[in-house]
Formats: sequence, C-alpha cells, structure tokens
Amino acid sequence: MTTEKNRPSRRPPGRMKSGSGAPKGERSSPPPAKPGFEARAAAAKILAAVVDRKVSLDGMLDPQNGNPAYRALSDQDRALVRAMLNATLRHLPRIEAALDAMLDNPLPEGARALQHVLVLGAAQILYLDIPDHSAVDLAVEQAHADPRNRRFAGLVNAVLRRFGRQRDRILAQSAAVPAMPAWFFERLTEVYGADEAARIAEAQLTPAAIDLTVRSDPQGWAEKLGGVVLPTGSVRLRPFDRPITALEGFEAGEWWVQDAAASLPARLFGDLEGRRVVDLCAAPGGKTAQLAAAGASVTALDQSGNRLKRLAANLDRLKLSAELVEANMLDYRPEEPFDAALLDAPCSSTGTTRRHPDVLWTKGPDDIENLAALQARMLRHACDLVRPGGLVVFSNCSLDPKEGEEMVAALLAERTDMERVPVSPDRWPGLEEAVSPEGALRTTPAMIPPRDGVAGGLDGFYAVVLKRRES
Repeated sequence: MTTEKNRPSRRPPGRMKSGSGAPKGERSSPPPAKPGFEARAAAAKILAAVVDRKVSLDGMLDPQNGNPAYRALSDQDRALVRAMLNATLRHLPRIEAALDAMLDNPLPEGARALQHVLVLGAAQILYLDIPDHSAVDLAVEQAHADPRNRRFAGLVNAVLRRFGRQRDRILAQSAAVPAMPAWFFERLTEVYGADEAARIAEAQLTPAAIDLTVRSDPQGWAEKLGGVVLPTGSVRLRPFDRPITALEGFEAGEWWVQDAAASLPARLFGDLEGRRVVDLCAAPGGKTAQLAAAGASVTALDQSGNRLKRLAANLDRLKLSAELVEANMLDYRPEEPFDAALLDAPCSSTGTTRRHPDVLWTKGPDDIENLAALQARMLRHACDLVRPGGLVVFSNCSLDPKEGEEMVAALLAERTDMERVPVSPDRWPGLEEAVSPEGALRTTPAMIPPRDGVAGGLDGFYAVVLKRRES
C-alpha cells in the first residue's frame, strides 16, 4: 500500500501505514459487556493456544472438558467461536499477509495477543457473514480490556476499518498466497508438484460435506436423503438444517457418518464373508462397522476404554457385533493368527484439514518423522498377526509419503515374507487418479469435483494392501 510523502522514515513498531490514524490514549475503565464480547475473547484465547502452544482445537472445543471460557458460552456463541476459529485457521497465512501489508513495521515483540485480536477481526470481515462494525467494535473492546494492548486500540480500529473498506481488493490480492503454513506447502510442492500443491491448498479451504457409508443400496439412500453417490460408494449429503440423528435411516442403523476417503481401506479386502479380521485401531468404529457388515468375524482393538464404549454404542445402533478388546496393539498377542488385519494408524492427520484446520498449526516436520517411525513399528506387528496368505491393509490420513509410500517401501525391503497386492484402477471408476503406479490408493482434498449442489473433495488418505507370503 502507498504511504504519505514526507512521513518520517522511522515509525513506532506496529504503526499502520499512512492514512490509518494513530493509536488513541489509554482507557482505564473495564470494557462494557457488549453482546459477542465474551465469544471474541474466548476465540482469541483458543487461537493463541493453537498457534502459539500447539494445542489441539478439538480438545478445547469439547463441551464437557474444553476451554473454560468456551464452556461458559451459550450454544449460539459457541457456534460463533467455532466459525471464527475455523475461518481464521483456514485463511491465516492470507490474513497475516494482508495485515503485514498495512503496517510499516511488525507489531512489537511479545504482542501476540494483539496479533490474535487483529487476525480474528480480519477473518470476520473477510470470510464470515458478520457486520463489519460489529467485528471492529468488539476487537477494539478486546484491545481496551487488555492492559498490554490498550495503547493499540486506535490501531486496531484503523486497521480493521481499512480491511472493511478494501475487502474485495484484499481478497483478490491474497488469493495468490497459499493458505497453509510455508513449511507444509513447500513439502506438498516437493511431493506433488506446484500445480497439484496449489489445488490441494485451495481445496482444503472448503469445509467438508457429510458423507455416509450405507449398508446397502447407496443410490436408494441418496435419493431418500437428497444426496449423491460418490465413486467410493459413499453417499454425500447436500447442506441440511436438521440434526443428523433426525434423518431417515439413523435410528434403524442403515448408515453411519464416515468421510468417503476413510471408507476406502476396509473396501480393499474384497470378500470377507466368514473371515476373522482384526481392526487394530478401531475407535470410533466406522471401519469396524464396514468389516462386520461385510460378514467378517471382527475383533476390534483400541487402547482407550472410553473410545471402545463409544464404538460399542455405535455398533448397537447399527445392529452389528464385534469382539471388543482394550489393549495397546503393540502388546497384543492373539492365540491364533487372523485372516486379515486393518491398521488405520495414528498419523499427522494432514489430509483432514477441511474439517480440522488446526492440524497444520499444531503439527510440524518432527511430528511427521516421529509418527512415521511409530507407524513402521505398528505395521511390522500387524504383519505378524495374520496367517500365511493373510492380508494386511495399512492406511492413514496423512498427505506425506514419509507416513505412507516411503514407510511401506522400507518395510517391504525389510520383510521378505510380505508382498504388495496392487489395487486395480478398474475397481474405482471415477477415482482412477487415486490409484498410484505402485497400486496403492492416495487421495487428496482436491479430488472429486463438486456436482449437483454437493461439495467436492475428500480427506487425504493413503491405503495399501499387503499379503503375507505362504512360503
């Protein structure tokens, strides 16, 4: 942005560029309890925890055990906090780039609280259906309420009003900024190429639609529920304004919510009728339900008793059964080997940013390395749990080959008793691009275009089929 001529070359840190006005004086009285103020204050605290301390957003938004400021809000204000945080985290690099362009100098060191107030206010103006004056006024109130930020209240007012006046121009200019942390976009570019990395970055800005895995007749249920059938066999719903539990078929257990990509690993086994299968990281149970519905005798393993309770409740609704075992899978030693094992392993979750936009701000390269090492240990053990001739499907929701292709290649070089069973593209009409040259599945958020008023995209997933050699 242009600056005034003859303006002094040295400006205080955080000073807005010319035409913005100067910070006002301090105010000692406490802020009035304006409607929406508590929601903005809670959002700023939670944003700081995510970005500065790498705390998971899901945990802080838990209605029973989450952030106290969030739990104290009404349901309406909680929904507002979620909307503000999701918009801010999805677009944070673009918001920060626009903010930097308005300031001659960076904000003062230690002014992270002020930064969070500004980016939350900007997110409301740029990306949410919130009146500009409300976003600006409440951000100014936040600045006044914090002794560290009172002297910057005028700056907050000027900057955010400028965001409102120049909204269209800011949106157009910021579209060139990848909407994800630089370290991760660079990694995507290295792995997928610049064009595909840009497509993935853009696709993860669209919130995920609701996908259902149905027990039978996907087309029939798509017609009943007003959705479409995806190439995965899932039913994707159009936006609706009722609780998911009120939809036809929920109480009868005809379907369950499961992202389309998450439904793929269990489909890779083929015929499971009468076979003994272990689901090694089973909760919350979507894949367990798929295996049981396919006629398998399922042992569902999870190290969390609470998560197993949730899994049991889900199976009860679906009128499906499985043997539930509470155990760490690395310590699990069954009396006899299984015909098949499904290992949907814990990972960096970088493929799930459409629904979990905090992931890229709470994880980093070291996390990917450490999780890949853990997955390698888990996969080795999974291979030991199946009989000769038995199958292992390994999967996770990471976009990084360190947690997928590279880790599996290293295991196959080490384990001569295991071989890859290539997935055929012919099995997946409409999703052929997800089948890699090596015969694994690799989905990204940029796959599956929108159609018929239904959102596109799906989670980034990796899945591969391995077989234990018979001799």
